Amino acid sequence: MSFALDVLVVSAGALLVVVVLDSAVRTFVLPRGVPVLYSRLVFTLVRRVFNMVASRMGTYEARDRVMALYAPFTLVLLPFTWLVLVVGGYMLMSRGLGVSSWRTAFDESGSSVLTLGFVHPGDVPGMALAFSEAAIGLFLLTLLIAYLPTIYSAFSRRELLVAHLEARAGSPPSAFDLLRRAHLIEKLHDLDDLWVSWQLWFAELEETHTSLGALAFFRSPKPDRSWVTAAGAVLDAAALVNSTIEGPWQPMAALCVRSGFTALRSIADFFDIDNDHDPAPTDRISIARDEWEDVCRQLTAVGVPLKEDRDQAWRDFAGWRVNYDVVLIRLAGLTMAPYAMWSSDRSIYRATPLIPRGSRRWRRD
Repeated sequence: MSFALDVLVVSAGALLVVVVLDSAVRTFVLPRGVPVLYSRLVFTLVRRVFNMVASRMGTYEARDRVMALYAPFTLVLLPFTWLVLVVGGYMLMSRGLGVSSWRTAFDESGSSVLTLGFVHPGDVPGMALAFSEAAIGLFLLTLLIAYLPTIYSAFSRRELLVAHLEARAGSPPSAFDLLRRAHLIEKLHDLDDLWVSWQLWFAELEETHTSLGALAFFRSPKPDRSWVTAAGAVLDAAALVNSTIEGPWQPMAALCVRSGFTALRSIADFFDIDNDHDPAPTDRISIARDEWEDVCRQLTAVGVPLKEDRDQAWRDFAGWRVNYDVVLIRLAGLTMAPYAMWSSDRSIYRATPLIPRGSRRWRRD
């Protein structure tokens, strides 16, 4: 090959290696939510395959079993694709530096990245490539092994409160059940412990589900549970407490709603889900007033006191809900969440992770 072509081949190989290292560092090491084009591409392509398989299942439980494998499988597949790209990149660099054939370049690259050592390059540049490739191969494998416990630890902490919510809000969780049970045990106006614990949960959710985006697709151990539907039930309950139910203002409930929509918006931004960060209280929400009135009737039937000015109560509730309405529904669709009141039950758009930022937008009517 000519000198110019050799330089081009070496540069192309080095670029592949840089892409891999950039993807690995920003996916697992960088402690902030930064979308990575290559990682997102892998997750998107694998998601399409899983969607096709899940669409053939006759029941939600069967689809849930299929989708439960999606995030763990892709998380293991991603480092494998990195290794393939590293092998390809070093093959190009070896060929550009004078290796006689592509077969020899493949043998040298594969031997180095897996640290097998059965091929020994004879010159100094070849040995330098072999040493650097072996170091990168060990780095990628160590990275996966080191971060799997971190991912599963964050998953376990998330699911602990989701499971605990079943005792308060039923399964699937709903704001009505949460408030009804609180009223029955005379805790309706003493729920600060709930609101505070979920404020902390939302804070950790935002941090973990943007710095480790794959966590959003890790499904709960039980098919009728989901971090998205649990978040929706708690947020709706907090909104109803301060808008519809007669009683003293609960500042911790208000802070819980703010913590919730802040976290959900951050996660939505990470997955390129368009949402308004400053909605007007009068903007349309996905819940019809008839649905809200039906819940009011059910609450009245079990003895929960409601505010007399029903029109103002509805406006207040809609003003709270508009802050998280879009992101809650879109995240329910993205994660294929199980049925739950006022969240996944109206998630008609089953989104997949988007590749180019800003390529798709969603608008309210």
